[in-house]
Amino acid sequence: MTEMDKEQISPITAASANDRGAADLTVLHEAAKLIGHSGTPEIAITGTLRLMSQMLGLNRGRVLLPSTADGLLRIRYSYGLTDTERKRGLYSFEEGITGKVMQSGQQVVVQDVDQEPGFLFRAVDRATLPDGVVSYLAVPIMDGNLTVGVLAAHRLRMRPRAINADLVILRILATFIAQIIKINGLIDERTSHLREENQELKEALEQQQNNYGILGESAAVRDALLQITRVADTPVTVLLTGESGTGKERFSQILHLNSKRRDQPFLAINCAAIPEQLLESELFGHEKGAFTGATASKQGKIELANGGTLFLDEIGDLNMELQSKLLRVLESQVIQRVGGIRDIPVDVRIITATHKNLQEAVNQGTFRLDLFYRLNVFPIHLPPLRQRTGDVRILARHFLLNANREYGRYTLFGKGVMERLESYNWPGNIRQLENVIKRAVLIALNGNISIGDIESILRQESVINNHLEAGQSAAPQGAPASLPQLNAAVIQPVSPAGTLSSSSRPYSWVREDEEQSLLEALQQTGGNKTRAAALLGMTARQFRYRLEKLALTDSH
Repeated sequence: MTEMDKEQISPITAASANDRGAADLTVLHEAAKLIGHSGTPEIAITGTLRLMSQMLGLNRGRVLLPSTADGLLRIRYSYGLTDTERKRGLYSFEEGITGKVMQSGQQVVVQDVDQEPGFLFRAVDRATLPDGVVSYLAVPIMDGNLTVGVLAAHRLRMRPRAINADLVILRILATFIAQIIKINGLIDERTSHLREENQELKEALEQQQNNYGILGESAAVRDALLQITRVADTPVTVLLTGESGTGKERFSQILHLNSKRRDQPFLAINCAAIPEQLLESELFGHEKGAFTGATASKQGKIELANGGTLFLDEIGDLNMELQSKLLRVLESQVIQRVGGIRDIPVDVRIITATHKNLQEAVNQGTFRLDLFYRLNVFPIHLPPLRQRTGDVRILARHFLLNANREYGRYTLFGKGVMERLESYNWPGNIRQLENVIKRAVLIALNGNISIGDIESILRQESVINNHLEAGQSAAPQGAPASLPQLNAAVIQPVSPAGTLSSSSRPYSWVREDEEQSLLEALQQTGGNKTRAAALLGMTARQFRYRLEKLALTDSH
């Protein structure tokens, strides 16, 4: 065995030298194309080995990589070897020519395999090789200073082409192959992470079927579901209590779907979201001419839900007059439309929900005691997210999957993100978690949600929470309330196009103390105004408007 080929070849013509040079360039060009266009490393590397054989005479090429199972070198890719030969190509780092290349990181040339004691003929029998002197060339596949594999091939010793020329080509191709392996490793790492997450989501979704569509495995959720299934098929009135964002409407749907009324209508209305002057008409309907604009009779939600279920969210915000009318529905199962005089019988199950303490409202005289007793026959408390141990991880991955699909992204959680999400208090519960994940997907760079992205969003959430708790008495008259640092637009969810919902005001009051938050967002996103706007929960138009109002457009 010699390290370099010392033999001088016979003089050759300029034409033949040019032909070999053209062949080398063709191999490198085609190999580069394979790397860029092949869908799998199998296609790219096997195609490169085929080019080596067909155009350069480097036959039975193989790429050997360490096995993750036992650490032994195995033939992972080859051209011109049978399956049996590939399986026999198994080496430790201390045996054979291949093992020595892997261990030393140095290329090795065997001028004549028949004269080299260290050549094992393990993968390919000598009888399989052609007659005459056969050489064996092996070069390391390097990732920086680390040897990650071996590229090797046979060639006939007596050829007009110098072995040195083959070694140059092999070293270049080994560099190509190293990049393929590295990229594939990164892809495998990412897809492996995705496979694990998908498996967990699959298991969670299977559990979801048992949980009637509720994602979560915590004892608190299971207890709430158990109580719901106990009363779902009874006529009893259920009051769902719990903080905002805990999923009260979803639980009410489960009550309906597990009752005998499942094939009848399910309607929901938020009593806090509709002005008082309109709420009565929404609930009870109205007759033609009952008020200005009532050009025709209209059925209310109670009447439309006849035979089914009506869910009244935020029942604690109902005024005293409507409380009396709702009590009559519960006691007599009849309604009167606004402006009407006749009783209309209804058969509707009413489920109510509130995040307020109704007992305290009764003591303060803002909620009727008799209505409270009618509603509170079977109260079910829905746990806040911070008490649902282990559910944040499941829900976060579910929301990430949905956001990626909705926004056309391919985003993953970075290191430490899940642990940070699990440690947060989540005063806004499931709704807040979903909003945070959506915003993180929108601002993530390079398809990776970093711990910095999450910390930035959670800091804004904390400002919002503190601000809402403190109240808005200092807001200028006629202007929407503003946060100390961030505008109220932060509270609004962002759409896939980076815009707010149509009900949002296009511009809200601009305060001078917003300047710092705008500049910090620009710095964090490298000056990208669209991403900075998404980071603050604004549209790009709102963000630019603030830059102009605060005279920040010249420097940014």
